[in-house]
Amino acid sequence: MSFKIERGLFKFDFIDHHAVLGIPVNADVKEVRKRYLKIARNLHPDSSKAGSEAEKKQANQLLSKLVNPAYEQLSQSNNRDYLVSLGHMGRRLAGEGGKISISSEAAKQLTRSGPNLDNLYKNLVQNLAAKQYESLDKTLDKIAEISELNMVYLMIKGSRGEGPKLEERNKAEVAGGDNRRKPDTPAGTQRKIELPGNGQDSTDKLGDSQVISRIGEYIRRAEGYMVKNNFAGAVLELREALKMDQNNSQCHSLLGIAYLKQNQTSMARVHINKALQLNPKDERALKCKQYLEKLAQKSGGKPSAHPKPAPGKPSDQSGGSGIFGNWFGGKKK
Repeated sequence: MSFKIERGLFKFDFIDHHAVLGIPVNADVKEVRKRYLKIARNLHPDSSKAGSEAEKKQANQLLSKLVNPAYEQLSQSNNRDYLVSLGHMGRRLAGEGGKISISSEAAKQLTRSGPNLDNLYKNLVQNLAAKQYESLDKTLDKIAEISELNMVYLMIKGSRGEGPKLEERNKAEVAGGDNRRKPDTPAGTQRKIELPGNGQDSTDKLGDSQVISRIGEYIRRAEGYMVKNNFAGAVLELREALKMDQNNSQCHSLLGIAYLKQNQTSMARVHINKALQLNPKDERALKCKQYLEKLAQKSGGKPSAHPKPAPGKPSDQSGGSGIFGNWFGGKKK
């Protein structure tokens, strides 16, 4: 399936991750997370309502090649370059003005918004996003329409000289880039903490016991999601934990498993290798690495998704059976 889009911000060789997720360019961390979860549940093979195998394959490709990368970009802690690019894009679009072609009625309507720009923009994005992933054959068109809205919004903001404000807001609000003080955190307190189990230091604005406890909560929730085959939910929990300690081997090993279960072997390898770099004795990471190596051997040395079980054999798609089945009920390290 081709994912080439030539409208909106995409025609400027800019990957519009906000359009992929169907959210405004000034969406905050809660909007990004909530929207991703909704799309992931709709597209994931275990929860997709797609009727045919072809539709399920199409849904999985959209999830792995468009939606997951968009969430990765908007939720990572070092996404400043992307946000700066949005600010530059607004100024560039403002300079080109009348040279920009617009095809969708929603984008044309936004050009006539006047002082009601922000409210109208948000409502138009929401209306398109509501049906964005209902009919997969029309998904790319919906993404293109939303990207046209983003383009017009940034152009108008840029012409008003409000681009930098938009950029600063995003840097403060988007997941991983939140510089605001957390509730229950004393202002100005920042301490070095060492988390047990990986021998790595991590900086955070919470006390040692609070950080350890909170990371443990994220991990327990992630394991619970994985038992229920909700691997997208597990990924969200584990990425939140890594914001508190990026060098936690347990989080990386679980992320590797979660990505592998979603047929994303490349992402699985990244996190499994990181887990073993931090803790060469990590049991989960070692088992997962062995499994990835077997997959590579079966596919002639090329990464591939884990194979479907043969008829009559237990499936590993369940948290209670297969190669991963006994990893979530055992003794925690």
